[in-house]
Amino acid sequence: MPPLTYKDAGLDLQLYEQAMARLPALMQQTHTPRTIDLPGGFAGLFHLGQRKRYARNYEDPVLVSGTDGVGTKIKVAIQAGVFNTVGIDLVAMSVNDCLCLGAEPLFFLDYLALPRDEPALIEQIVSGVCAGCSEAGAALLGGETAVMPDLYAAGDFDLAGFCVGVAERGDLIDGQKIKPGDVLVGLESSGFHSNGYSLIRKVVFELAQCPFDQFVEPLGETVGQALLHPTRIYVRPVLDLLYRRRDKPVVHGMAHITGGGLAANIERILPADCRLEIDRSAWPVPPLFDWLMNLGGIDREEMFRVFNMGIGYVLVVRPRSVAGIQRRLARYNLQSWVIGEVSAGPRCVEYRN
Repeated sequence: MPPLTYKDAGLDLQLYEQAMARLPALMQQTHTPRTIDLPGGFAGLFHLGQRKRYARNYEDPVLVSGTDGVGTKIKVAIQAGVFNTVGIDLVAMSVNDCLCLGAEPLFFLDYLALPRDEPALIEQIVSGVCAGCSEAGAALLGGETAVMPDLYAAGDFDLAGFCVGVAERGDLIDGQKIKPGDVLVGLESSGFHSNGYSLIRKVVFELAQCPFDQFVEPLGETVGQALLHPTRIYVRPVLDLLYRRRDKPVVHGMAHITGGGLAANIERILPADCRLEIDRSAWPVPPLFDWLMNLGGIDREEMFRVFNMGIGYVLVVRPRSVAGIQRRLARYNLQSWVIGEVSAGPRCVEYRN
C-alpha cells in the first residue's frame, strides 16, 4: 500500500501553489503609496504616518473597520458559472459600511473557502475582489484561501471580507448631529446589491423556474445578468463630497442600505428625538423590483422591508446642501433624489405613499 499523502485527503499542494502564484500580480494592482511590500510575509503592512506624497494625511486618525460577506448571491454565481463579480460585491459591502462614518478605506483582506484548489476559479474570484478594491481606493493586503473538502460540497465556495479605513476624529459622521429639518438624499443602487437572495432564488428559480439565459423584456437583459449586477461602491463620489475644500456640504448622517431595507438601516443612525418620513413616490423604483414582486406575488411592504428598492445609500443633510450635492454626484453619473425629511418625535422611520 503506497504511503498516504495530503492529496489523498483532498488537498493538492501543487495546485495550491499554482493558485497562489496567480494572485500577487492581481493584488499589486490595488496597492497605494501607503502599502509596504513584504514578499512572502505572514501579514500585510500599511503606513499611517505623514508623507507629502500621500493624498491625505490625518492629525487625529481613528481606524474604522467592517466585515461582511456576499450571502446566497454566491449560489447564483455558481449556478451561472460567473465568478468575477461577487468579489466586487464582497468589497462593496464592507467599504460602503465604513464609508457611513466618513472613513476613507485603506486596505482590505479577503477569506475564500472552497472544497478543493481550482487555480482558475480562485483567480477569477480574486480578480473581482481586486476590481472592487481599485474602485474603492483600498489596497488588497492579503487574505486566506482555505481548502476544506469535508466541509464544502463540490462546486461550492464562500467569501468573507474585512475592511479597515480611517477618518479624522473630529470629522466622524455618526448621526448624532441629525436634527429636525434635515432632508434625506437617496443615491441610486445598481440593483439588488447583495441582499435578499434567499427570497430572490426561491421566487426566480424554485417558483417561476426561470432559466439564467431567459431574456426579460422589462429589464432589457437576461435573468442571470439582472441578478449578478455587482453592488455599487459609493466611496469615490461620497468622499469627494466630504473632502472637497469649497462648498463643503453639511452631512449629518449616512446609511448603507442593506438587509432590512431603508427603514431598518436609517433608523440605526437617528437620534432618539428624531423621526424620519420617507416619500416612496420621490424616486422611480427600478423595473427589476417590480418584476420580482409580480413574479413571486410578494407584498409591496415586504419588498421595502427586504430590498433597497433602488436606493443603495443615503445622506442626511441640511436642505441648503442638496443642490450642490446632486450636482457633484451627477459628475459620477450617479442619480439622487430627495426622498424624506427629519422631524421631531420619538425615533422611527415611516413611509408615506
